[in-house]
Amino acid sequence: MASPSPSNEPAPDRQRRAYRAGARMARDRIAREAPLDARALEAVDAADVVVVSGAYDHVEQVLDALAMPFTAVTPAQLGQVDLRRDQLLVLNCPGDVGAENVARIRDFVAIGGSLFSTDWALERVVQRAFPGTVEHGGTDTRDDVVPIEVLAHDNPFLRGVIDGADEPRWWLESSSYPIRVLDRDRVKVLIGSRELGRRYGEPAVAVLFRWGEGEVFHMISHYYLQRTELRSRRQSGAGAAYFAEKGVAVPDELGAELADLRVGEVESAATSSRLFANAVARKKRAVLEAERRRRGEAR
Repeated sequence: MASPSPSNEPAPDRQRRAYRAGARMARDRIAREAPLDARALEAVDAADVVVVSGAYDHVEQVLDALAMPFTAVTPAQLGQVDLRRDQLLVLNCPGDVGAENVARIRDFVAIGGSLFSTDWALERVVQRAFPGTVEHGGTDTRDDVVPIEVLAHDNPFLRGVIDGADEPRWWLESSSYPIRVLDRDRVKVLIGSRELGRRYGEPAVAVLFRWGEGEVFHMISHYYLQRTELRSRRQSGAGAAYFAEKGVAVPDELGAELADLRVGEVESAATSSRLFANAVARKKRAVLEAERRRRGEAR
């Protein structure tokens, strides 16, 4: 059992530093391992990613760490946004956007838009807009941390997310909504947790499904992880060791920030940063390829 660590207590400053390090690693690895994704990320502009603010989750902090442009709106402002099929819409927990916007989100996805949502948005938006796919699992979680496992290794969302010696943990906010999969043919469980299933009856951590021409990605709990737990000797090691594991040099500007961080903290931040960067890159690549096809047809 690992010795107690200060990372077991909520610490906003530590998490911000962990995300800066994890996001930098994610971008460096994408440049090395997936150059087409890296070029797509360089082409992203603020209009490509629309983030609806939430009271509890803050995906925009992951985007800031990734140095990725985006457009931020409040739930009240969402109705004024002209949603386009080439956009990724991020819906932070709790997802209280109102019935009219639920219908608009359904139509947005149907024409080709991509939705990325977290936690309570499951009940407030996803199961209402996309009936028969997923729903609230019925038993809210406690404040908890569980180990997670990749279940769809060939999915582009998960490229480079968990590999090698990784043993990432996912934080469950108190009263998070477990995800019950209703349509097992349509809905793919990308990330799961046996421990989550044992404790709360539903093992799905992240799911993906098509709806019309678009897609929906939903994840339990909050995407911006506010804490982790160190359960092994490896996870309690110095944060710089995680860079060494991945064969990535520690940037000079991150040396001081990594000084007191642990492997487990950087690992969790890098995992969530890479997952979101993959989602944005996948969407942007599809848009760029469609534009190239249209230009070719126009000649």
